[in-house]
Amino acid sequence: MKHVEPEVFLLAKPQLDYDEVARYLKEVGGESWLERLDRGDLDTHLNDPQNLAEFAGRLCYRSWEPGLNPNVTRVRTDQTAYLQNILASLHGSVLEHVSFSFALHNCSRVTTHELIRHRPGVAISQESLRFVRLDELPFWFPEWAQEDAELMEKATALLEQMEQFQGWMAGHFGLDAEGVPFKEKKHRTSFMRRFAPEGVATGLVWTANVRTLRHTLEARTAEGAEEEIRLLFGKIGEVLVAEAPALFGDYEVVDGAWVPRWRKV
Repeated sequence: MKHVEPEVFLLAKPQLDYDEVARYLKEVGGESWLERLDRGDLDTHLNDPQNLAEFAGRLCYRSWEPGLNPNVTRVRTDQTAYLQNILASLHGSVLEHVSFSFALHNCSRVTTHELIRHRPGVAISQESLRFVRLDELPFWFPEWAQEDAELMEKATALLEQMEQFQGWMAGHFGLDAEGVPFKEKKHRTSFMRRFAPEGVATGLVWTANVRTLRHTLEARTAEGAEEEIRLLFGKIGEVLVAEAPALFGDYEVVDGAWVPRWRKV
């Protein structure tokens, strides 16, 4: 039995093609928006997630500059203020263009079973125990459980027994013998996974757009949420605030719960 901690790795985020952005803006007369890049107004490090959200919002209202839309007489030039107005006006559709992909490592199937409840705006690829044979049972214990010596002694003994049974089955089925076809290994491994606890750690790639991320960040860190998923989404929230502060900087963390200023965007 191996004690593990859930971890979060940011794998991917939006990347704009600024040549194509410039070509589009020239077509619609919004070149002045792109000129802000040269002045550093849109973040000297080119925050593509935030720039994409702003681009989508401005396209909706043709608000690249005053005059392009006769109804628009004033244009916000500060990106943070602009995106805060998007959040405050609940214009969440523009946030769906911005997605982040994470590798969620050493999180249990308890947590992944919770994650699948969030389907809109999400893509999931999870480690398959039909194909991946277990030789150890990585497991996460909350702090309160680790402080209970009797509980840990019995839990560890049970997990070690289950781990030994996994090894026994592999030998009993001869899975490591030369010439065993992969089809047979898959068939036996699929059976063996039935003797792994739901708390065994696994991994997945989880992609979600900003609109979904804002909802899940609030819902899955709330006081009543399962404690492991609260821990995991707290880490996801920290990554998101660092990557796109204008899209996630309105959250206040209260006793581990991420509470947004603007809800249900």
